[in-house]
Amino acid sequence: MKACGLIVEYNPFHYGHVHHIQAAKEKSGANIIIAVMSGSFLQRGEPAIIDKFHRTRAALNSGVDIVLELPYPFALQSSELFAKGAVDTLAQIGVDSICFGSEMGKANPFIQAAYKLQTTKETFDDVIRTYLDQGYSFPQASNKAYDEIGIHHLDMTKPNNILGLSYTKTMMQDDYSHIEPLTIPRIHNEYHQEKIQHSIASATSIRKELHTNGLTEKALSTLPKQSVDQLQHYKKTANIWHQWELYFPFLHYKVMTMEKQQLASIFSVDEGLENRIKQTASTATSFADWLEKIKTKRYTQTRLQRMFVHILTNTSKEEMYQQIHTDSVPYLRLLGMSKQGRAYINKYKKHISIPIITNLKKDQIHEMMLDERATHIYYTILYPEKRIILRKQEFTGPIFSSDYP
Repeated sequence: MKACGLIVEYNPFHYGHVHHIQAAKEKSGANIIIAVMSGSFLQRGEPAIIDKFHRTRAALNSGVDIVLELPYPFALQSSELFAKGAVDTLAQIGVDSICFGSEMGKANPFIQAAYKLQTTKETFDDVIRTYLDQGYSFPQASNKAYDEIGIHHLDMTKPNNILGLSYTKTMMQDDYSHIEPLTIPRIHNEYHQEKIQHSIASATSIRKELHTNGLTEKALSTLPKQSVDQLQHYKKTANIWHQWELYFPFLHYKVMTMEKQQLASIFSVDEGLENRIKQTASTATSFADWLEKIKTKRYTQTRLQRMFVHILTNTSKEEMYQQIHTDSVPYLRLLGMSKQGRAYINKYKKHISIPIITNLKKDQIHEMMLDERATHIYYTILYPEKRIILRKQEFTGPIFSSDYP
């Protein structure tokens, strides 16, 4: 069996993802598609619009054979650590290739750029530090460093190119050099595009339409039936689709009742940022308002959103460092599989050296503490009876593609 890996969030699952799955199968020649997916909170520091189990069902019913959860310590990180966790998860389960979407759409430029970064790492890091010291944000400093070491053939202002380069650079390391990097072009939309203009639209524009107007004809034109079913079922069960503003009262309460020293111990609260958080908390009227009050050229919205998630989940620097500074991910969390996916796991599991987690009650290990805490926080905004119903999904084992809804 030949397996191709995808690194995804499916927030929500849309026609662009269907295209990605089909193109990955064609480009890789694989008969098994394995997706590693962020869980309750996502790489840009946002709550997923519906939970990981409903997103897993949409993926399994659309051609994915295995869905694994990317552990929390890697899911809410900048591109390099996000890539490290995702690529290592897919390597542990034995993929032959990883196919990602990018604005470039060709693999060789990523390979060339990754090699350039490997051979000029000290210079690149020195340039970034210089610009950070001058008050530039990390993305701005990085773009200037790419220019200075001669990476001009990739537009490194594009989000998918940034992630694609991180994936490729990780795959070129010795432990992962057997994995082939593949990419397909992003089509019909930009990553941050906020208006739906085509049936293949950005997840950002789809979420904006869903949160503003619901499942309108415009939104439905971008979503396969499998995804619509899961969005509707989740809304019927939970009464909501998740967004940051629903967490604002909990976040605000937490910050107002924490001492500055406690805030400073939270992962990514650095450089005296705890003072700025406290100063702005008393006048913040919404999550968006709070972000505007704290955001500076140095502190980007994405960085601040990730920081706020870590405050919500009470994730300390010590806890995070224990997990991200390891040689590999500590476990594989199996969220769901197809019949073919189960056959693949049964065949390959003797080669997997880390635990495969299928059920929290049965298999929980210490390293999953942060994931469990994040899931608790994710469901906190629901009515208690709804929270109990959805929380039970953690204890019922992996989803099979024949399961419905």
